Amino acid sequence: MKCEYFSKCGSCTLYEYSYEEQLSHKVKIEKERFNTFNIPTFQIIKSQPEHFRSRAEFRIWKTFDEEENMTLSYAMNDFKRNIIQIERCSMVSPKIASLMPLLLEALQNDDTLKIKLFSIEFLTSSADKPLVTLIYHKKLDAKWQEKAKELEKYLNIKIIGRSRGQKLILSEDFIINEFNIPKLQHSLREKSTFKIKQYEGGFTQPNEEVNTQMIAWVLTHIKQGGDLCELYCGGGNFTLPLSTKFNKVLATEISKTSIKSAKESCVLNNRNNIEFIRMSSEEFVQALNGEREFNRLKNINLNNYTFAPSTINYEPSTIFLDPPRAGLDKTTQKLAQQFEQIIYISCNAQTLHRDLSELVKTHTIKHFALFDQFAYTKHIECGVILEKQK
Repeated sequence: MKCEYFSKCGSCTLYEYSYEEQLSHKVKIEKERFNTFNIPTFQIIKSQPEHFRSRAEFRIWKTFDEEENMTLSYAMNDFKRNIIQIERCSMVSPKIASLMPLLLEALQNDDTLKIKLFSIEFLTSSADKPLVTLIYHKKLDAKWQEKAKELEKYLNIKIIGRSRGQKLILSEDFIINEFNIPKLQHSLREKSTFKIKQYEGGFTQPNEEVNTQMIAWVLTHIKQGGDLCELYCGGGNFTLPLSTKFNKVLATEISKTSIKSAKESCVLNNRNNIEFIRMSSEEFVQALNGEREFNRLKNINLNNYTFAPSTINYEPSTIFLDPPRAGLDKTTQKLAQQFEQIIYISCNAQTLHRDLSELVKTHTIKHFALFDQFAYTKHIECGVILEKQK
């Protein structure tokens, strides 16, 4: 990737490397980190070298000439957290890249839309219009809505206006992301195209292509059958494709926005073997062990799942974990060790290493992958599939 802001903008921390060099650098670090587990093969999932981010956010910077005329520009922090003005970004998706100058020009020419504009967030997919959130330090009124609706129509985008205590949705506050899982396409009996409804403000995977490959990797290597327990399911990104491999799925998530997205995505995909529950992993363990009752579970009988304590030793059982950077708490670690198969997607290699140190006491690592979701940064995601030791 060639970018005029390399070594200036703080977003790309491995700017001194080519794409292949930065990937090799990160892979070397992770192989050394996990060498104590005697992992035979590390599968490497590459990103596109440029225009790979389907979401992005930029500050809006204002400069004034001698006559106090205001000029807007996009801005990011440099490595010392000072502001650097930019015109373009080589990381963002083609839709965002082409929209950025057009949007900025339109905002520049309208005082109602540009005054006290603080930042802009973009969310895109290959299957829908871009969703743009304009964030202000002022109350948004009817005149702003009128002007923003004109801009929405002019650029063929969806616009949300945000200010303190305000969220104004002009048309829709979500996008539909449609993706094809390549490893499923060989079978006419399996659904290979999935639609995910992604709401503004909810968690989404930032690298659309790598995300698709992550899902395909999981589906390719797991043992199917029985029921699936999924913790930290987000908006159902993995849940929906995985539901084709299991009889029933019970998925938990703490975010209201993500649960809403997941349930509506189930309808879009005609999936009727998934139950979503809004609860933390700790709460779910309490419920599964019969330590506490929850109204949220009043219509769900946990004993009907093959991972229930009464059946876990007699039926196939799989748990899928995609925790936040803090990794698993001790309670969830112990729960995972009861399952025959563990699928663990990690956004923090350090806490994954810590958790694996416990999980390998009862399970064997069968597959391990590194996913380059965040090219040109020090961050890389990991995937591990473990099976219970006989």
